[in-house]
Amino acid sequence: MTNRDAPTAKLMWGAIKSERGRYSANVLLWSTIWLMPVIPALIVRGFFDSLELETGANAVTFVALIVGYGLGRVAVMVLAMHNDVHFEFRNASQLRRNMLERIYEMPAAQAVQGSPGEMISRFREDVDHTQETISWTVDMVGATIFGVVAVWILTGIDAGLTLAVFAPLVVMVVLAERLGGRIKRYREEAQAATGRITEAVGEMFGAVQSIKVAGAEHSMVENLRELNDGRRKAMVRDKTLTAGLESVFWNTVSIGTGLILLVGAGSLAADGGLTVGEFALFVYFLGFVTDAGYFVGIFIARFKQATVSYARMINLLRGGRPMRLVDKVDLELTGPEPLIAAVPRRASDQLETLTVRELTFHYPGTDNGIRGVDLDLPRGSFTVVTGRIGSGKTTLLRALLGLVPADAGEILWNGELVEDPSTWMVPPHAAYTPQVPSLFSMSLRDNLQLGRNDSDDEIVAAIRSAALERDLEDMPDGLDTMVGPRGMRLSGGQVQRTAAARMLLRRPELLVFDDLSSALDVETEQTLWRRLLEEQVGATALVVSHRLPALMRADQVLMMEEGRIVARGSYKELMETSDAFNSLFAGNGAS
Repeated sequence: MTNRDAPTAKLMWGAIKSERGRYSANVLLWSTIWLMPVIPALIVRGFFDSLELETGANAVTFVALIVGYGLGRVAVMVLAMHNDVHFEFRNASQLRRNMLERIYEMPAAQAVQGSPGEMISRFREDVDHTQETISWTVDMVGATIFGVVAVWILTGIDAGLTLAVFAPLVVMVVLAERLGGRIKRYREEAQAATGRITEAVGEMFGAVQSIKVAGAEHSMVENLRELNDGRRKAMVRDKTLTAGLESVFWNTVSIGTGLILLVGAGSLAADGGLTVGEFALFVYFLGFVTDAGYFVGIFIARFKQATVSYARMINLLRGGRPMRLVDKVDLELTGPEPLIAAVPRRASDQLETLTVRELTFHYPGTDNGIRGVDLDLPRGSFTVVTGRIGSGKTTLLRALLGLVPADAGEILWNGELVEDPSTWMVPPHAAYTPQVPSLFSMSLRDNLQLGRNDSDDEIVAAIRSAALERDLEDMPDGLDTMVGPRGMRLSGGQVQRTAAARMLLRRPELLVFDDLSSALDVETEQTLWRRLLEEQVGATALVVSHRLPALMRADQVLMMEEGRIVARGSYKELMETSDAFNSLFAGNGAS
């Protein structure tokens, strides 16, 4: 093992320790399976030696012993497989949970860099590859123990012939180690090609309408065909190398087996050579030595491939410690289904004043973002942020909520510095509805609760505050209506108000909306803002909008240009004092 392989070995050991009980049982059971062939080997030896000595071997006893051995081995194998499946499932689930938890810890702009398809590949293929490799370590332990016992028994009979039996094993190990670099390279290329395919397919399914409107069906299919061709070539190289190694391993052992049989047969004919029982013992062990050699060679190849998968998963952690992947966690696989308990509220959670000073963020490699933003939000106030497209409105909200990491500035909650906005600006402190809310392919109720255990009365109250109750009356199954993938069975306005109801159900102190009413008619929008102000008593609202109903209701309006707040005041004050605001909203501009 090289220094480059050390991190993989360390991670594998960490995964093993997290399930040490099941892994220990795996080692015990599979080592027993590997060692059990020694029993019939000795039985066979004794049987043939008794024939040679003409002592009247009992065939019935021999058959009974072999059948008993077979039944015992099957029973142990059933137990081993049962334990192994549970071990692999728990270890794989732990990897996936730890990766997902790390993603949710990071600011939204940094959480993932790849496409959803690429992320699925890492959560599925990479986890499976590493888990298979860990599982094979059990066979390595068993094969090693078997090898030691076999060498001890066979050396006592014929040391030279024993060396010939195990020589192919050495050849396999050397060959697999020499080809390690190529194995890793081919696996990396295959994984990258698979990621490009899943990324393209995900984008195509997510943009079906755009593709059809642009008449780009043919070009998209051609692009997919080219990507598939590249993946085919990469996968063929990867699979061919692996299959080639397997073939070489088997054939090497087969050739060695033939040579050993020739040598052993000659020794059998010579005076003072092998007895029939000893020769039968060598022949019997050859098959199991073949299996051991095959497992050793393939394990080395898979270990090299696992280094690629671990590297991809570590990259997904984005600077997190690598051993985070194998941290022991409670998967809650038994007992009642866990529910998300409401976060207890403390007196300090109540927002009296939110103060932002010199908040600055730039998107990496660009000048786009916000610079030196100051704002004050007193309790119960309704603040609207407005401006032209690209002026920094959404970025301001994201920086305030910790969805992107601020370059400078500070956020004060009741005068106390918020050290980490990404963990503080969540319920019960704050909640956010983005421009394009995300709904899931579940019922309306499940989309609102997301694991909580709210009563129907609480849900209905949140729905009313979001001006969604009339829409609910028209839904065929009420709260149990399935909304479809991404809420496709709902209108744009219904999706927005469902997301708002989900937020209100958590009763946060700070309500943050990004262009919530863009898909609403004027009457529905007026109802929405009125109910928010009347029914969410004490809540403070920060809203991005260019719509007149919101602007007219605002206690203060913040006008942004090029990432800065250039004017602030009521709608009426800004219409009288700000040329930039007046040019944007004069006449029907705020409709």
